[in-house]
Amino acid sequence: MDLFDSLDVEPREERLGPGAVVLRNLARDRAAAILAAIDPVLAAAPLRRMITPGGSPMSVRMSNCGALGWTSDRRGYRYVERDPLDGRAWPPMPDLVREIGRDAAARAGFPGFEADACLINCYEPGARMSLHQDRDERDFGAPIVSVSLGLPAVFLFGGPVRKDKPLAIPLRHGDVIVWGGPARLHFHGVRPLQDGEHPLTGHFRYNLTLRKAG
Repeated sequence: MDLFDSLDVEPREERLGPGAVVLRNLARDRAAAILAAIDPVLAAAPLRRMITPGGSPMSVRMSNCGALGWTSDRRGYRYVERDPLDGRAWPPMPDLVREIGRDAAARAGFPGFEADACLINCYEPGARMSLHQDRDERDFGAPIVSVSLGLPAVFLFGGPVRKDKPLAIPLRHGDVIVWGGPARLHFHGVRPLQDGEHPLTGHFRYNLTLRKAG
C-alpha cells in the first residue's frame, strides 16, 4: 500500500469550491483497462520531453491522443492536429478514455462534455509541474478532467491569481479531479513526484488530462 492508498475504494466526492471537485477512486476499477488502451497510443506517438518557449526541457514526458494535441517549443504553447515529430495525425482517443472524461465531468456538474484532446503526462520521481493556467484552449466554457494513475502525487490547486496560496491535494491511483466554470482558469500544478513503485505502473505516475480544445 502506498503513502496515499486507502482501504476505502468506493467512489466519493470532495468539493474544493465552486466548479472544482475531486472524484476519489472514480477510475480505479477501470485503471488497468485505461493503461492498456493508451499503450498503442504511446507506441504510435512516443512520450517525449517538450521544450518550453524559453528553451528548457520539461521534466514531465508527454504525448497526446485525439483530434488535437498540446505541444510546446520555442514558438510557444499551442494545439496542433499533427504530431510535430513525424507529421502524422495524433492517435485517436480511446473510447474508454473519452468515456471516463464524460462520466467525470457529468458527476462534477458539467454534462455534455466531449473532449477532443487528451494530454498524456508521464511523471518520474522528481518530475513536477509548476503553477500555471490552462489558457491555450478556445473554449473556456468546458471543464478540464484530470485522471491520475500509478504513483501518488500532490496536486496544487490555487486561485485565479498566481500568488493565491494553493491547496495541496493528495491524489491516488484512480482519482479524478475536475475543474470548470468559475474555477476553469485557476492556477494548478504538481509537486515533485516522490520515489515509489506501483504494481501497474512501476516507478511512474500517468496523468491523462482531457480538454475541449478546439
